[in-house]
Amino acid sequence: MSTSTSSTPGGGRPGADPGVIVGERGRLTNLTYRLLGSLAEAEDAVQETYARWYAMPTHRQEAIESPGAWLTTVAGRICLDLLGSARARRERYVGEWVPEPLPDRAEWTGGPADPADPADRVTLDESVNMAFLVVLESMTPAERVAFVLHDVFRYPFAEIAGIIGRTPAACRQLATSARRRVRAARVPTAPTAGQAGLVREFKEAWEARDIKALVGLLAPDATMIADGGGLVGAALRPVEGAERIAEYLITIADRAPGLTLLERSVNGRPGLVAQHTGATVTVAAFELTDGRVTRIWAVRNPEKLRPWAQTGPR
Repeated sequence: MSTSTSSTPGGGRPGADPGVIVGERGRLTNLTYRLLGSLAEAEDAVQETYARWYAMPTHRQEAIESPGAWLTTVAGRICLDLLGSARARRERYVGEWVPEPLPDRAEWTGGPADPADPADRVTLDESVNMAFLVVLESMTPAERVAFVLHDVFRYPFAEIAGIIGRTPAACRQLATSARRRVRAARVPTAPTAGQAGLVREFKEAWEARDIKALVGLLAPDATMIADGGGLVGAALRPVEGAERIAEYLITIADRAPGLTLLERSVNGRPGLVAQHTGATVTVAAFELTDGRVTRIWAVRNPEKLRPWAQTGPR
């Protein structure tokens, strides 16, 4: 699995050309978002990477043969440290933690994306679909860094070893272990035919408060995970089973009259956005298998909905 934004491993050209340095930002944002699962944290990691670069005296910058490789190494190490501390933070998190969802900015605006917005710099491919990001969360920090750098960005293990601080052979083993996790989770790697149509049917059944139709669209053992972060109301544990999920969704709709559901791209896949009085209050990503909804990730934490703040009905 590779991403179209990756450049040649150790990218950049000799010297400290300002254009090369600035040009690496998009690739670094793509990398750090996949490593951290949070656009806000990814943006902070990239900022810290550049802060360290610009803190170096000019003669040291000019002595670095490949600025792109240097920036990637620093960003990777920053993310590795953040992932280690994130495990402790997630244990204290109120309720379930879900990766931060990304909109397709061009779809919302109907025009050119703003290159200053980090969301516009993240390429929406199969390596950022919600199911894939959730599996990444199950990996150890070292597994995640090795796997993302090698399998998604095609970095050689010799370079990854310098980032993780282990031998190339150990990094290969880490990536292999991570790959087994992905296979065991049976993460879909390509959009299912008719996915948008199924999400539309789900939206219409939810709007109609049609519990029978919702149950019919859900797999019997479907799971719904809601992330409110303790800031807004959300189920603290996964809601399991088609009937329980359908009942939960109907209850939500009944408690929020005037709720508007919009079909939108969420991490590059068909999803739903719920708005109340013009504000985005929930972003839902779906996993579909054999024509049924098998998983729903509903992000309600307002801190994770920042990239959706300027979105609205088309």
